[in-house]
Amino acid sequence: MKKSILHMDLDTFFVSCERLIDSKLQKRPLLVGGTGDRGVVAACSYETRRFGVHSGMSMKLARRLCPEAVVIRGNASTYSKYSHLVTDIIKESVPVFEKASIDEFYADLSGMDKFFGSYKYASELRSTIIKETGLPISFGLSKNKIVSKVATGEAKPNNQLRIDHGFEKSFLAPLSIRKLPSVGEKTYKILRNLGIDKVKVIQHMPVEMMTSVLGVNGLTIWKRAQGIDNPPLIPFHERKSISIERTFTKDTIDMVKLRTTIFAMAESLAYQLRSGDKLAACISVKIRYSDFNTYTKQHKIAYTSADHVVIPKVLDLFDSLYQRRLLIRLVGVKFSHIVSGNYQINLFDDTEEMLSLYKAMDTIRSRYGEHSIQKASGMGAKTIGGVS
Repeated sequence: MKKSILHMDLDTFFVSCERLIDSKLQKRPLLVGGTGDRGVVAACSYETRRFGVHSGMSMKLARRLCPEAVVIRGNASTYSKYSHLVTDIIKESVPVFEKASIDEFYADLSGMDKFFGSYKYASELRSTIIKETGLPISFGLSKNKIVSKVATGEAKPNNQLRIDHGFEKSFLAPLSIRKLPSVGEKTYKILRNLGIDKVKVIQHMPVEMMTSVLGVNGLTIWKRAQGIDNPPLIPFHERKSISIERTFTKDTIDMVKLRTTIFAMAESLAYQLRSGDKLAACISVKIRYSDFNTYTKQHKIAYTSADHVVIPKVLDLFDSLYQRRLLIRLVGVKFSHIVSGNYQINLFDDTEEMLSLYKAMDTIRSRYGEHSIQKASGMGAKTIGGVS
């Protein structure tokens, strides 16, 4: 059976949401992100890109490059709400799909050509999303995830593109090597220094040459250039979660100890999310008293993996849950509604310094162990955790 993998991506998602809320922003250059000089661009409209503006850039530089742009701080809760709307539509229409981020989806439409036509079905699904949410969305359809993702990029803005079986190489050949997933800034510079600028050059290179220059990543890029890399579709399960619990050796009512433990748990889980390129949209806290009665409380949040967003929420949940004033036997923290995603921090609140701090701390943890660096408020707490 021929594979048909659909990739869908909401166009300039944050910008599109803001334009839904305020129609006066249509066709105007728009920047979404931290509004201060030290803020960061979370998203930018197509109108700003011809000035060299891109996401992740400092807001100060973006304003200098495009002074006529409208700057909006952004609201993560609003974007999460619209992401859930689109997810629900896809969930009702497709039996197996992957939510790659808050604005990006894959679906396996293999076998549908027999009964309906996968391209026709994908087109109708796209039309439904646009009609019911008002958001522009593009898609690519091919035999695998990689070619479909590249096709979506070529289809944008607000369009669709099918790559028929057998035409993957010819479609990819004239494109810039930057269009291939896993060719980042560093890899791009290495390949350009070798005189490689188009995908067709890689297609004609021996695979051994690519691996000698880039190692394992060289093999991945070579296969993707041929249109033959086929990573699996990871089914979306909204209940996937990570959690940590601690049973105290002696039941306690020491609030400093309890809050320190809760703090450290939330910090550890947030790091686990970031290290796996994941985001959570729900947090919960559990308390088991000395009489073995157990209580939990949860709270939905905008997709995030930032310490300074989740830790205060977790502590607030603990404070509101702890009502009985009995000795506590166990406490636990769980993050759920997890998806893959690159919006790893709250770009609407963060400064460049905050982003740099997260990156530096996580680099130390990945090199020397998770507990090699901790915030002072969480030091001294020992936890054990698990994934469910």
